[in-house]
Amino acid sequence: MGKKHDDIDLPGFPSLDNVGGSGNTETVKGKTKSKKSGGFQSMGLSFDVLKGITKRGYKIPTPIQRKTIPLILEGRDVVAMAKTGSGKTACFLIPMFEKLKSREPTKGARALILSPTRELAVQTYKFIKELGRFMDLKTILVLGGDSMDSQFSAIHTCPDVIVATPGRFLHLCVEMDLKLNSVEYVVFDEADRLFEMGFGQQLNETLHRLPASRQTVLFSATLPKLLVNFARAGLNDPVLLRLDVESKLPEGLMLKFLYCRPDERYTALVVLLKYVIPQDAQTVVFAGTQHHVELICYILTKCGISNTAVYSSLDPAARKINTAKFVNKKVSVLTVTDVAARGIDIPSLDYVVNLHFPGKPKLFVHRVGRCARAGRTGTAYSIFSTDDAAHVLDLHLFLNRPFNINDDKTVGIAPQELMEEEHLSVTEVKNSHDIAGVLRTSENAYKKYLSSRPVASAESNARIKKIKFFSCKNLDDFLAANISLRQSQSSNGENDKSKEDLVAEDRKLQEEKQDLLLKMRNFKPSTTIFELNRSQKSLPFTIMKDKRSKHTNVIEKYRNKMDEMEKEEANKQQEADEKEEADEADADEINQAFNKIVAPKKRKNLEDLYKDKKKKKKKTNAKDNEHYIPYQSADKHTEDGLAINSFERQAMNAEFSVVDRDNSSDFRPKPGMKKWDRIKKKMVSVQDPRAGKIRTESGAWIPSSFKTGRYSDWKEKSKIEEQLQRENDGDDDGFKPLSHDKRYPVGQHARHNAKVAAKQRAGGDKELRHPEQIVKARMRLEFIKKRNADNAVRKAENRKRSMRKNQRGKVKKGGKK
Repeated sequence: MGKKHDDIDLPGFPSLDNVGGSGNTETVKGKTKSKKSGGFQSMGLSFDVLKGITKRGYKIPTPIQRKTIPLILEGRDVVAMAKTGSGKTACFLIPMFEKLKSREPTKGARALILSPTRELAVQTYKFIKELGRFMDLKTILVLGGDSMDSQFSAIHTCPDVIVATPGRFLHLCVEMDLKLNSVEYVVFDEADRLFEMGFGQQLNETLHRLPASRQTVLFSATLPKLLVNFARAGLNDPVLLRLDVESKLPEGLMLKFLYCRPDERYTALVVLLKYVIPQDAQTVVFAGTQHHVELICYILTKCGISNTAVYSSLDPAARKINTAKFVNKKVSVLTVTDVAARGIDIPSLDYVVNLHFPGKPKLFVHRVGRCARAGRTGTAYSIFSTDDAAHVLDLHLFLNRPFNINDDKTVGIAPQELMEEEHLSVTEVKNSHDIAGVLRTSENAYKKYLSSRPVASAESNARIKKIKFFSCKNLDDFLAANISLRQSQSSNGENDKSKEDLVAEDRKLQEEKQDLLLKMRNFKPSTTIFELNRSQKSLPFTIMKDKRSKHTNVIEKYRNKMDEMEKEEANKQQEADEKEEADEADADEINQAFNKIVAPKKRKNLEDLYKDKKKKKKKTNAKDNEHYIPYQSADKHTEDGLAINSFERQAMNAEFSVVDRDNSSDFRPKPGMKKWDRIKKKMVSVQDPRAGKIRTESGAWIPSSFKTGRYSDWKEKSKIEEQLQRENDGDDDGFKPLSHDKRYPVGQHARHNAKVAAKQRAGGDKELRHPEQIVKARMRLEFIKKRNADNAVRKAENRKRSMRKNQRGKVKKGGKK
């Protein structure tokens, strides 16, 4: 018998079982072997979407993709939370492709994706091009800092998907008076970062312009209260997906902490990049401020390390060029601020270095999450000093990890030989005159950074004083670098030994040296300087001897007390739980905003403790209606209406308001009102907070810079309305705008053909012209008439000359005869 009908593969059509990388069956020696279900094939995706997923290299969906994509395909509003590097971008792009299907140029934009930074928006745009290469969809990129004229023309091409930053997109909406009625799918990528960067006003205004029938998807790493309120107001019965409860860091990520003195921070960075991290590896260095970025770039360049930089105030074109250099491996080190701490995916990133320790543990998670993404491995080094020790302890409590410098191999110091080797070169760079201004600015910026950074907990500050960081041992990562340095310094003797023997010998040598230094630091003499010469019965010696014998019990009691305190601290360290931040949303607020929450189950004992705490906090507030005495009379409103001058009315006029009047948009100052200016040290007039602002359709007040009239100028230059009107007049069925290629042809022949086609559509030369064009045509005709008249006069004169010459010739010939 032949094959069954279901098993026949048609020629020219690939089998759907092989699309997506991990099919349901695979052939092993002529037999079929079943695989586990739950791949992209089981989600009911179309063939073009599955083909794009296969070409991108995706085989098995991640947990967040497996739970999120089916809910979005159902049309539900979703708020998804997952750890960094878990594939959140594909979670909203795959349902978007399935929802839009194909291009509809007459309908307008149907999907909107808002990203907090330029780099993240560019990355999402490229990902759409790669994943949707087989989809007939037009996508445009709207970024702040780019040319607005090109963005005007791009929006006039009626794209299907718009990837934008919130500020520039709202600027275009207000400037062009865009109607977003065709938008069906909205994505807020890194939504918590959008609110942290101050885009809340732009997001709310954009939300008012969107239709009520849209589908909204929010992807975030944390869940602050602002985001919960935004989801409650702008989403329709949303589903909350929380997959960040158990694990906060990728599994393949190794954390290592390098302790150093405050003045050796840059030296430790150079040692780390020169001796530990391979030269061909890709490394991202996070600095506190943009002033430190410039200083780090200068130091690394002088030390022979190829690097580039990206920060917020850098020119957009320069940011794009520098990022491309690093992604294409032209340089090995990229120094950035927190602008790249979220969402940026660099596939070949191997190492992350925190030069300045962040103030919040969650910012640390976002920084180190740039590497070890999507199942890869990576290492994150964090350089910290005495200023950052309490924050390091808070981080370990947040990650629920023990912090013990004696037993933990992830905390250590760099060998003194390597630090001394590079300290002189770094000091010479700092003392150069070329960098004096940058160094001074960076020092002031570091003081500002420490003062503005969130303060560590009081418990960590108290506990960190009892930790002896000078007893830290050398990190194992520096052993090979130290051995290579010793081999280069010594000419013979060590070349014959194997590498393992050298590592063991070096580790033993370093441990002995560390133990000796530790003993020297912990050594406390039992006698004072007055008791050095005991042979002499001097007066100081006898006094100290009597004093010591008298206080022997007190000294012993103090030593016992210190030992007990150390044991208590060790027990507390083992029993420390995860610390919750104050800005996180409460469970009650989350339950009110989301009816359905998908999250891993917690342990029962923790839930019972949580419920018991909530029950204790609740207080009964019962009101006895029978014996309750109101604080105002029943006819209070009548009396107030008949009163001429009441105390409450006078008190209201003379009240002292503690509201921040600069930020309150509903406040209107009275004429002549003044306030105290802390900078000028005098009373100044109160300015109207609505001055220089315009009111939108939703009633919100936004800066007047959003409406500059540039769109009107662009329309006059490009003559877009005339072309649209001609197209509309030529088509009686409906409006069909010209494509971008037809509207802006490139090349001499293309422009000529476009003009001829425009004349034909308009009915020959009967098109309406502007007064300037009519005047120009008349001047052209007059010039042609004048030129023709001059030519006629010139021809008549030439004809007369020729006739005269002929007559003279005839006369001469007759005389000779």
